[in-house]
Amino acid sequence: MIDSEATSQQQTQGNQAESTPAEFSRAVESMHEARLRPEITLGTIRPPQRLAPFSHAIGLEVTHPEGQGAIATDSEGDAFGRLILLHDPGSDDSWEGTMRLVAYIQADMDDAVASDPLLPEVAWQWLTEGLSEQNAGYTNLGGTVTSTSSVRFGEIGGPPSAYQLEMRASWTAAGNELAPHVGAFASLLAAVAGLPPEGITEIGR
Repeated sequence: MIDSEATSQQQTQGNQAESTPAEFSRAVESMHEARLRPEITLGTIRPPQRLAPFSHAIGLEVTHPEGQGAIATDSEGDAFGRLILLHDPGSDDSWEGTMRLVAYIQADMDDAVASDPLLPEVAWQWLTEGLSEQNAGYTNLGGTVTSTSSVRFGEIGGPPSAYQLEMRASWTAAGNELAPHVGAFASLLAAVAGLPPEGITEIGR
């Protein structure tokens, strides 16, 4: 009985693998081929269900190299992001394509940066510039940028005030070579986290 159940599961997994479009498989592979700066780590995370016939998700996080101080003077905490690939072979008309990327970023900000009224516009410009610099072809780009602040009262740990930036965006990728899109997303995450340009070493405080 156990052997027959195991065989049935293997057959089901094999059928699912055979039914996965080659276009989607290549897109997933290309996402993990993106070359990232050493301060940013990438890993596979669980994608949301039932948003598209096929989906894949990666998580990116800004890390502090061991033995170094704060990476950036205008970042008070960690920054992380999620990039989700949705693939619909039937091509949703609203996508204008079969590959849709959904991005989310959250980062702690210094109060001087967070209080800038132009921060949402600047953050959005970082995204569009990153896509352009990486030659990542896209259509139907849209999203929101939110800057929030919180103040702690009473007996609670942490700094008296905190500021965060959240960005949600989505766009349709032109083709299934997605490494440039991941590179653009990583560049945006680095900018939001306040990392210095690549090749420039941040002088410790």
